[in-house]
Amino acid sequence: MKFNVAKNTIILIVLVIITSNSLLIAQGKMVEKEPKIEKKWWKEAVVYQIYPRSFKDTDGDGVGDLKGIISKLDYIKSLGIDVVWLNPIYGSPNADNGYDISDYQAIMKEFGTMEDFDALLKGMHERGLKLVMDLVVNHSSDEHKWFQESRKSRDNPYRDYYHWWPAEKGKPAFRPGAFEADGSGWRYDKQTDSYYLHYFNYKQPDLNWENPKLRQEIFSMMNWWFKKGIDGFRMDVIPFIAKDTTFPVITQEELDKNYQGRWDVFMASGPHLHDYLKEMNKEVLSKYDCMALAEGAGMTLKSAHDFVDADRKELDMGYHFEGTNLGYVPGHFKKAGKYLLVDFKKIYSDWNDTYSENGWGTIYLGNHDQPRMTSRWGNDAPEFRVLSSKMLTTFLLTMGGTPYYYNGDEIGMINAKFDKIEDYRDIEVFAEYEKVKIAGGDLKQFIEDQKTGGARDNGRTPFQWNATQNGGFSTGEPWLKVNDNHTFLNAEAQEKDPNSNLNYFRKMTKLRKSNLALVYGKYTLLDKENPNVYAYTREFEGKKLLVMLNFSSQKAVVKTGLNAKNATVLSNNYGGKSSTTELRPYEAVVMQLKL
Repeated sequence: MKFNVAKNTIILIVLVIITSNSLLIAQGKMVEKEPKIEKKWWKEAVVYQIYPRSFKDTDGDGVGDLKGIISKLDYIKSLGIDVVWLNPIYGSPNADNGYDISDYQAIMKEFGTMEDFDALLKGMHERGLKLVMDLVVNHSSDEHKWFQESRKSRDNPYRDYYHWWPAEKGKPAFRPGAFEADGSGWRYDKQTDSYYLHYFNYKQPDLNWENPKLRQEIFSMMNWWFKKGIDGFRMDVIPFIAKDTTFPVITQEELDKNYQGRWDVFMASGPHLHDYLKEMNKEVLSKYDCMALAEGAGMTLKSAHDFVDADRKELDMGYHFEGTNLGYVPGHFKKAGKYLLVDFKKIYSDWNDTYSENGWGTIYLGNHDQPRMTSRWGNDAPEFRVLSSKMLTTFLLTMGGTPYYYNGDEIGMINAKFDKIEDYRDIEVFAEYEKVKIAGGDLKQFIEDQKTGGARDNGRTPFQWNATQNGGFSTGEPWLKVNDNHTFLNAEAQEKDPNSNLNYFRKMTKLRKSNLALVYGKYTLLDKENPNVYAYTREFEGKKLLVMLNFSSQKAVVKTGLNAKNATVLSNNYGGKSSTTELRPYEAVVMQLKL
């Protein structure tokens, strides 16, 4: 009798569960089980990148400085961002604007002093902002004391801090040098009759990570900065640090056949790379509540997890180049052709989906190495500049992964579009210009190509604070010309306009923070083959948001397949009502659907 009672009780419980689930299904509330998500502050953060040289100058020398950033901390806080990523401010002779470091534990004189840095960090932390530094340890400056010692003799204690090739072994196998007119990554040094390796400019010799002493020097330096109170590192070309020190021959045919000339893919992720990153995590990163970001040159959908999955104990996130490389014409330096939105959607959907269960990603469209996002991915014509800029901001702040937003994009700054090579300052564009000149190419066309997709200086022109001379950036002559449009496109004017790019960005950061579905939510691409509209949903903890973005200058029909009749509009870059089936040029709509 007891057994029958127990048996009947079990049957009753099962029937109740089945009935309850049936009711949920009938009500349309039965959803897939959401994957377990480990929440972290750096996942929920919006990162704002500051290029110090071009942000704000306080001493009139035409170069931005740390005091300039300090003077704008209230502005930075008002944006609704959480983290500031600062481009290199270390001691440097400036061959590559600070990415050639001569002293990792000093401040570049043009930027100020260590006391200024301490005041900056204190001011950020008082406002609830975190600071991420740029870590440049694939290479140093040739003026760093390590390299100065290394080149003195073959038996110098610092010799193995760098990669040397004795001349008596013949010329070393070709390695690309990105910022060299001859394209070579090896440079002959007469003093010891040897060649040294430099993946970038000859004044940026590559460090030898195969040497454990070098690694310990770097880890010690990183710990020193963390003890000062910084909150993380963005790691410049970190997949390049590990080399095959036998330096086997790599032919141009191999490059073209296997990697379509993408030497960064070919040269990245050498032997022991992940051993070194695990060691870095153990010796440094694991000791702090910090964030660690890889600039993922050569990172693929498959290899990304080796860098960022939690159980790997390496880094937290990385950013890829597949999206920003879309649309460039093969065989030309950053000549931007037309790109298909369908391809754009596939790239960002694939990268979003790869982190659906493990790891964490990023999303960005502009930085110090890219042209302005509105000129490259939107439309900087007067009638569409503001709308397309807002649309791109909506994309960045509604996609999965941690968004990285470049200073100046919040006011919709656009490319400078210089007409003369003399107006540029970047060593990369100078090297590429010389290559075209040596080859007898069309120099005029080269300059034209830089106006949309090319030169990094497009993203480095000084911040446009107001309509005064030099845009309020400096009282002296700026190191790089200020865009002429600063007279009407500036932060001061936009502060007064509730419908400006600036105030729209503030609204979108608030929207992201108040809707964790935009951070952790499941991503589903809609209307996949639509050539003009990028539409998707983000779904998390019983909340479902619909995002619709028109990437074209024409009205566009969208078919989401969803019932959005009673949806609540959370954001619209036009303001007012929104259609669920037709979007105006560059319209961006975010809706919350009723479930």
